[in-house]
Amino acid sequence: MRSYFKDKRVLVTGACGTVGRELVRQLLENYGVSELVALDNNETELFILEERLSSYSNSSFFLADIRDRDKLCRKMQHMHIVFHTAAFKHVIMCERSPFEAVQTNILGVNNIIYAALENKVERVIFTSSDKAVNPTNVMGTSKLMGERLMTAANGNLRDGRQIFASTRFGNVLGSRGSVIPIFREQIRRGGPVTLTDPSMTRFIMSVQEAVRLVIESTFLARGGEVFITKMPVMRIQDLAKVMIEELAPVYGYHPDEIEIKLIGVKAGEKMYEELMNHEETRRAVELERYFVVLPAFTGLYRKIDYSYPTTLSTHVTNPYNSAIEKPLSADELRHFLVENKLLEEDLYTYRHPARRYWPNEKEGQ
Repeated sequence: MRSYFKDKRVLVTGACGTVGRELVRQLLENYGVSELVALDNNETELFILEERLSSYSNSSFFLADIRDRDKLCRKMQHMHIVFHTAAFKHVIMCERSPFEAVQTNILGVNNIIYAALENKVERVIFTSSDKAVNPTNVMGTSKLMGERLMTAANGNLRDGRQIFASTRFGNVLGSRGSVIPIFREQIRRGGPVTLTDPSMTRFIMSVQEAVRLVIESTFLARGGEVFITKMPVMRIQDLAKVMIEELAPVYGYHPDEIEIKLIGVKAGEKMYEELMNHEETRRAVELERYFVVLPAFTGLYRKIDYSYPTTLSTHVTNPYNSAIEKPLSADELRHFLVENKLLEEDLYTYRHPARRYWPNEKEGQ
């Protein structure tokens, strides 16, 4: 796979996000791309990222917004591959400002497609979210529309020289806004660690593994599919207990001193995560590390051969959600966290707040 990227010019949007940043790093360090162009609208984070990767003369970093179609068209000139990771990802922020989510997560994807078509980019990979499955909020709905736009773009192509596809995965543990930095900060302060519901489950993956599979899907994509990464499952309650056991002594406490406080499930929050629903199983293929959901409608102008190496089954019957998958044991989860260095503080970012606010919950309201 490394040889596939060796002579490729690659563009990454959302380069300063958790996934985008790791994607840029791996493409430069592990895959030896010919050229890498990184785009983001966060000036400070982009400056820091460029400083950290300044030893790579084949990389360049530009302020850009995916709402700016003309800028995207200019930056995609002569690119072979585009990884589109830029998005609004916080559920509550999108719920409060839905049209902003539409402009970035839907119209922004449309701009990416337009610019890629204009420049005849070989492959475009869109990073989606588990929240796109049976969406219950604006953010999930906007990500689902992003997937559908990518599939439609591929279906309307008249030749096989360009490929548009999507990847979908669950929680990237340790990312900004995820539960690990929140639990860590709560433990640092001596508790309590706030838990929504003891039976809540989530798919989990390290950012390194998530990005590796995103890169691999580029090589596998035939066009219009959604690649769903297979992921281990954890109980949120087990995560809280393991983190208390591991981190309480680090911050000068005995684990028994840290209280776990149940606060209840929030409006719009799911008890489990879905990565593939029942309807999608009818057109899904199982690979060694993925499920692949094929387009519901065949392309208008060409026939695509959806055959893949390491295919395990072309008959998938069960939806893929965290409620029916076997969760990791506490010891397995502990090993996962330690092996992926997820208990270590990420000094790259600011110290995380100790809780997440939901609408109408701010103190004083």
